[in-house]
Amino acid sequence: MTYDVAAITASDAFRTAQATLRDQHGRFVEEIIELTEIPAPPFKEEERSRAYEQKFRALGLEDVHRDEVGNVLGVRRGRGNGQMICVAAHLDTVFPEGTDCTVRREGTKLFAPGVGDDTRGLAAVLAFIRALDAAAIETEQDLLFVGNVGEEGKGDLRGMRHLFTRGKYRDQIAGFFTVDGLKLEEITTTAIGSYRYRVSFEGPGGHSLAAFGTVNPAYALGTLLSGMARFEVPESPRTSYCASVFGGGTSVNAIPEQVWVEVDLRSESQEELERLDVLFRALISEATQAENRRAKTDHGAITAKIEKIGNRPAGATPHDSRIVQAAFAALPLFGFEKTTGSSSTDANIAMSLGIPAIRLGSGGDGGRAHSLDEWIDVEIEESLRGLTAGLATILGTAGVAEG
Repeated sequence: MTYDVAAITASDAFRTAQATLRDQHGRFVEEIIELTEIPAPPFKEEERSRAYEQKFRALGLEDVHRDEVGNVLGVRRGRGNGQMICVAAHLDTVFPEGTDCTVRREGTKLFAPGVGDDTRGLAAVLAFIRALDAAAIETEQDLLFVGNVGEEGKGDLRGMRHLFTRGKYRDQIAGFFTVDGLKLEEITTTAIGSYRYRVSFEGPGGHSLAAFGTVNPAYALGTLLSGMARFEVPESPRTSYCASVFGGGTSVNAIPEQVWVEVDLRSESQEELERLDVLFRALISEATQAENRRAKTDHGAITAKIEKIGNRPAGATPHDSRIVQAAFAALPLFGFEKTTGSSSTDANIAMSLGIPAIRLGSGGDGGRAHSLDEWIDVEIEESLRGLTAGLATILGTAGVAEG
């Protein structure tokens, strides 16, 4: 067996796999279009999940099924020497139900919501399987392929959380790839953790004139926001906070009975995230008490409700792990620099559990992700360069049987 990426990429079998990626690039593009045009809004990925399951079945993977939360799984058997290596891409997009996902093609560019994030990744996984089969490459470790739900927004990594804590193969995964994003110049080896909250302040309300002087939950919210603006966080490890979505009140001439805000706290360090969380919770209490001291509570006091709506753990993959070393060996062979970075992806869960994991791009170029005018460029040479480097990285991690 070999895990030597240079030896793997120099083999006749890998050259056959490369040729297959080239010969079937048109099919790869067609599947990007096909899957993009199947809407997969948050928590409503079922239609795309079913379509992806059928593709896994057509490719002849073993044990193809959709699990309890909607992840699509299939196994490509190798020699079974060691635990599985998992290769995943996410099914969901950020766009709400009713979004027009029709793909517009202009030359080598494809335009549509979700076409790159992460539909190209889903199609790349299928292309990898076809290339491996055409070249009859036998890996040392079995490969578990997954199309998962719940990566975006309030999905809160529920697909990966299930896979690693309750899924059928949870104790058999030794390495994890999420194929997400485009360019391969940077692989993600650090998981940015996040806590997301919906904080509601409630009070008695009343007429803006007749009840003037009564406690106002909007002022408690204002105190919270102004206090957050004064939080000091380190540049390294990278840490941030954001008050992002707001609501409440019923009329311009009424003291609101309720106002709310959604907040995102993030850090590369779990320790820093916990420190920021303590500050945030203390500030909520201070804002509540300050408003109750400031104004009348004859008809009731201000209360605060804190609801956690997101919890993504932080983590990191050591650079001396096989999965990172495979990427470091593969990327320069195809003209990519070997740099690393941090992000919040499906790899967060694996990293937080100590399982070596990285985020790997699928190649090509693009832009405007998470917007209605999202686009990718499927020009064949740049596209193939990324796909081939990705396949080499996977094989350098799973190992290739010899003889």
